[in-house]
Amino acid sequence: MKQNLSLMAAFGLAALSFSPASSFAADGAQLAQKSGCMACHSMDKKVLGPAFKDVAAKYKGNADASALLAKKVKGGGGGAWGPIPMPAHAAVSDADIKTMVDWVLASN
Repeated sequence: MKQNLSLMAAFGLAALSFSPASSFAADGAQLAQKSGCMACHSMDKKVLGPAFKDVAAKYKGNADASALLAKKVKGGGGGAWGPIPMPAHAAVSDADIKTMVDWVLASN
């Protein structure tokens, strides 16, 4: 009986430690790393492109932000954050771009 209670407690703690939010953050971070985003961006400071937290702050409350940023990531863009344009990322799937953009927007 004690062994069963210990096992149930362990499973309960494991279930509590996993949450969709933590999985979402891990997915977004892994995709950003895999897709090369971190070569020009970081979470909290400007590199070549803006810090992700600054992007999240700029677009906070904008209902169209996810679609707008996904379009910029897919097709490239320039002028919004300085003179260095962001190259297009046409090879990255729309689903992966959406996951990354939503992760960036949630980082604020």
